[in-house]
Amino acid sequence: MMPAGNMIQYERGLYPDIEPYETGMLDVGDGHQLYYERVGTPGAKPAVFLHGGPGGGMSPSHRCQWDPALYDVLLFDQRGCGQSLPFAEIENNDTWRIVADIERLREMCGHDKWQVFGGSWGATLALAYAQSHPDRTSEIVLRGVFLARQREKGWLYRFGASEIMAEQWDQFNALIPEEERGDLVKAYYTRLTSDDEATRLAAAKEWSLWEGTVATLLPNEGLLEEFADPSKAVPFARICARFFLEDFFLEESQLLRDMPQIAHIPGIIVQGRHDICTPPGSAWEIKKAWPDAQLWIVHDAGHSSTEPGIIDGLVRATDQFAGKV
Repeated sequence: MMPAGNMIQYERGLYPDIEPYETGMLDVGDGHQLYYERVGTPGAKPAVFLHGGPGGGMSPSHRCQWDPALYDVLLFDQRGCGQSLPFAEIENNDTWRIVADIERLREMCGHDKWQVFGGSWGATLALAYAQSHPDRTSEIVLRGVFLARQREKGWLYRFGASEIMAEQWDQFNALIPEEERGDLVKAYYTRLTSDDEATRLAAAKEWSLWEGTVATLLPNEGLLEEFADPSKAVPFARICARFFLEDFFLEESQLLRDMPQIAHIPGIIVQGRHDICTPPGSAWEIKKAWPDAQLWIVHDAGHSSTEPGIIDGLVRATDQFAGKV
């Protein structure tokens, strides 16, 4: 990247749109079936993409972060997400079941090991998977690091982001009676699991819009429209609130504690300097615990993988691990 006045011009964009060479559903038990797709060149360098949320899903642009001539990439919708079934299901849906799902998908593909790539919640999941299966992880690419500690959860749903996105925070609070605002996650979860469809939809929309608001450095109306779409907002909000309520099924600081298990694995962290959703402090703590990893700070970016500087960093990372200059 090269500076031009006060602006940064990024050289790298996504690779061209690509269609999967294989799609399917994998039954992982517990009543869950996962939708997956594979893109690139069969037999090339293996990689797995872990989407954000929890409760997010894949999009066609996610396929384009790797050189398709050099990679064989598996992407999948996590439990309850996207085209996976049952839709928006929160039962039998937790961090460690998803980690086991990733292993099932690796075995299905026949890979000995693969590059693990994840952003936001996907970064949390990438660390959990790699720490559980270091011998199956060739490299790690992280974006917008979230370690699921109390301080990070509190930043997003108690005090922190609320001071930066103040008017949006008031809108997020407005759905909840004042006497319940001491625990917004619990209050929203109660509504997201209500028997009344209108109550569920209203809560899902506001939860999702708050997350969309803190995702980008500059307002992105198109992204907010996507976040407000019930087909995306409902699974995202229900599953995300459940994971927050359950502390992401992790011990406090577990991922940071267990970094020595993956310290030998090559890694690149792409982090927006102005990330309101997952501030850079967590990425820096991971870097200190993982000295050989590369930390690339993008100074004009927030959290979203759609921002130019983040795209540039992620594509450069996958190119670097493929031996491409």
